[in-house]
Amino acid sequence: MRNWQGTLALGVAITMASPALAQQDAAIEAMQDYLMFAEETAGIILPQQIDRTVFDNALFVDTRSAAQHAEATIPGAIHIEWREVLDRIDEIPDNRMTILFCNTGARSSQATFALRVAGRTNVVVMQSGFDGWQRDAAYHP
Repeated sequence: MRNWQGTLALGVAITMASPALAQQDAAIEAMQDYLMFAEETAGIILPQQIDRTVFDNALFVDTRSAAQHAEATIPGAIHIEWREVLDRIDEIPDNRMTILFCNTGARSSQATFALRVAGRTNVVVMQSGFDGWQRDAAYHP
């Protein structure tokens, strides 16, 4: 009788874990699909490409900390910390270029990847981040 109860308990545990495993598998599959079909430079913009036309038409999202954003940012940028982009995806338009940045591009690249896997193909990361924009952008207001 104990073997039957143990088997039943194991079956219940596996059944309860299955939705979590299915979600994990779906997330991995979505990331694999994105990586297999994305162009090498998909989702990237260089500061040198940000001329006045790009600047005037894009939304900039500062993914740094609130303190860093308050200290200095790109004029007109909204603030969404990098870990919050999926929680706040409704604040990120899907109909215009959206440029995410942090100080160097490391954290914002993770946020951009998450958004692109979530289907936001209009989102790009600014390679070299805010530091690069200050130094190399083709346009500064």
